[in-house]
Amino acid sequence: MSGLDVAVTRLLGMLLLLFACLLGFIALSDEVSEGETQDFDERVLRALRSPEDPAVPRGPWWLAVSAEELTSLGGVTVLALVTLMVCGFLALARRYRTLLLVLVATVGGAGLNLVLKRFFARPRPSVVPHLTEVMTQSFPSGHAMLSAIVYLTLGGLLAQLAEHRRLKAYILGLSLLLPFLVGLTRVYLGVHYPTDVLGGWVAGLAWALLSAVMARTLRRRSPALRAEAHKPVE
Repeated sequence: MSGLDVAVTRLLGMLLLLFACLLGFIALSDEVSEGETQDFDERVLRALRSPEDPAVPRGPWWLAVSAEELTSLGGVTVLALVTLMVCGFLALARRYRTLLLVLVATVGGAGLNLVLKRFFARPRPSVVPHLTEVMTQSFPSGHAMLSAIVYLTLGGLLAQLAEHRRLKAYILGLSLLLPFLVGLTRVYLGVHYPTDVLGGWVAGLAWALLSAVMARTLRRRSPALRAEAHKPVE
């Protein structure tokens, strides 16, 4: 298979996955809006708390501490810091066009999350006490969605710099693992329903895929951006 055939196949695969994510999010948000998932969501949250005291999470004491520490990996402060550090690296490497793509993908994703939260306006869970502070609406989970956007976008960027397949697989694996762990902590801490997190994952993946497709399209049309992508890091 030629290089062009491989590129076309990858692009089609990304588009199909993007389409599946969009359909999945529409179906999930419809079920959430109609209250069809409420019973399931509340059962899961109750199952993660002590029957005697819903303020006490199940598991050893260190699990709650670890969850609070891990959940910060999906917070705005940490994600903004990670993004700025990567942008600093791109600036030093004189990859200004790639830097702009990263900013558009991350800032645009954050804006989309705010729009979706205000549109659905789902209240935070009240069935169990929250183990950490929250301020915005519940659906979709901002931590799950933004961590998926940032880590997948940056992971895809780093994977392009890796030469060996095992390194690419390792980077992309970590990019998927971090949002997964962040999402689980939001449910464990009682600040999100499971469907909030699932919606955040799906929406975040869809935005990351859309950003990747747009970046590929721009790279094919822009010789300067294509040359920048293949330029060795000095």
